Amino acid sequence: QVQPVESGGGSVQAGGSLRLSCTFSRSTYQFNYGAWFCQAPGKEREAVAGIESEGRTRYVESVEGRFTVSTDNAKNTLYLQMNALNSDDTAMYYCAMNGFIPSWSAMWNNQHQYTYWGQGTQVTVSS
Repeated sequence: QVQPVESGGGSVQAGGSLRLSCTFSRSTYQFNYGAWFCQAPGKEREAVAGIESEGRTRYVESVEGRFTVSTDNAKNTLYLQMNALNSDDTAMYYCAMNGFIPSWSAMWNNQHQYTYWGQGTQVTVSS
């Protein structure tokens, strides 16, 4: 089973930054849609940010202006730059990818639209 590989999580103080990376190693596959989700203990998995092949991005309100999602298509890698972190950002972060999502603008934050998932990377923010 092909699975994207995540890296970049860790522990940081409030106000700090982290950059998460997610690399899809299947070189013959070009994903067109990528997203980041997070899941805090005792909570449901929820969307954080999404990006599609033409560069359009979407963010949930709580991270707007602090997080930036991007891709490096040559490396088949998805990134999440996280700035001004606070304790509410503490969670396991998962990348997700897919080749096609109908009505992406409306469906980007629906986890069921994504086929390929990373293993998760922990982000812990201390105040």
